[in-house]
Amino acid sequence: MCHLVAVLAFLGVAATLVTAVETSSAYSRSTISTCQGIANAVSSASSVYYPGTSEDVGIILQILGENRTPFAIKGGGHIMNPGFSSTTGVQISMSRFRHVDYDPSSQTATIGAGLVWDDVYSALDRYNVNVVGGRNSGVGVAGLALGGGYSWLTNQYGLVLDTIQMFQLVLPDGSVTNVTQSSDPDLFFGLKGGYNNFGVVTAFTLQTHPQGQVWGGTIIYPNSSIKDVSAATVAFTTNVTDPKAAIITYYGYDEGNASFIIASVDIFYDAPTPPDRIFDDFLAIPSLESNVQTRSFLSLVQAVTTAMPATFRGYFDTVPLADVTSDFLDAVVAESEYWSKQLVSDSELLIVYGIEPFLPDILTHGGPSAYPWTRAQRYQPTNVIFIWSNPAYDDDFANAAIQTTARLKSAAAQGANVDDAGIPSYPNYAFETTPVSQIWGSALPTLTYLKQVYDPDNVMSLAGGWKVPT
Repeated sequence: MCHLVAVLAFLGVAATLVTAVETSSAYSRSTISTCQGIANAVSSASSVYYPGTSEDVGIILQILGENRTPFAIKGGGHIMNPGFSSTTGVQISMSRFRHVDYDPSSQTATIGAGLVWDDVYSALDRYNVNVVGGRNSGVGVAGLALGGGYSWLTNQYGLVLDTIQMFQLVLPDGSVTNVTQSSDPDLFFGLKGGYNNFGVVTAFTLQTHPQGQVWGGTIIYPNSSIKDVSAATVAFTTNVTDPKAAIITYYGYDEGNASFIIASVDIFYDAPTPPDRIFDDFLAIPSLESNVQTRSFLSLVQAVTTAMPATFRGYFDTVPLADVTSDFLDAVVAESEYWSKQLVSDSELLIVYGIEPFLPDILTHGGPSAYPWTRAQRYQPTNVIFIWSNPAYDDDFANAAIQTTARLKSAAAQGANVDDAGIPSYPNYAFETTPVSQIWGSALPTLTYLKQVYDPDNVMSLAGGWKVPT
């Protein structure tokens, strides 16, 4: 077998702890997973390790730390940036951590870090309960939860991390601990937004909530309806205060749709039928197609066909947005039109800008967290998505992502001189070159202290992702 088994044997660890070891062939940049707008960046790993227990994870962390071997931790798959969940060293796949255990007495669910949210919703459906989780099919549990986690249920209950009651954490020294607000308040704070800087989370215990049928789906609009879609989006964000209602408005260029700018809206209401007038503006606009209906929560998440070829490549970035305005949406449409002309090539191409409005009070549902480090003002995580197929254009698309985000930040500030370091950038969307001061801001001193306490040998720096400076 590969060298990892030899290392395990040399250090006196039974090789049977390696459930499977194989070579991973992949691409130099990001490849799209089977979910809309979500991707995992992959590289050619020398070995892949499939632990079956938290203790197995502890053993491999000790080995990797002692040998200073680069590694990556792969949950269900979420992050876009190259090298964040992949490595040329050893990849730790969490795919065997797939349990969902519902406790009706505490109204919590303990969820394995190797799952995607589809699995969680399916398992909890029989109990008529749900958790705050991903909005798209195929999104991994661990990445979304550790980076914040916006959901169709966020207006009611907060971010995913606001509903976490306990983390099962494997520390770099190999020990396993359960981290709660009462047991370790500082570490609990750090794990809420701090990713893999303090160890490997193998399970999350989340608060559950009653869940019945919901109403919603996707409406796709032609170019001629874009102004009406923008007007309806601004009206919704200005006037609708019902926490059960939510939308995402997308603008973009899609070569598969007659090569022009189109718009779509995902709409959601947490009941079988919405009240009158909430979504009337969207429903009245002439559309190309719609699948809006009453359905289960899982059906809503899976309503859009999300599979894409594994050879597709992609970048995310984010524009923190205080308020959705007509001027900002006009700027988004202008960016879509500009880049559709600049980037047309012999590569397949998809450019998408997602507007994700939430109520002003969404950060009042949970305690302090590393992301967002300030709860005085909520910023909405506008998503910039560039997808292409030809690796020859990797640099072009990276530069385009940086430029379009900079221009949209300026548009969002409406000409004001905004200090980026004072505004949280959503880490699950943020481009790989984003300074960590924009990810963690005033939380950085606490995270640095926690890093010194729980990872004094800096083992977790061998893994990719957003790293706390040491």
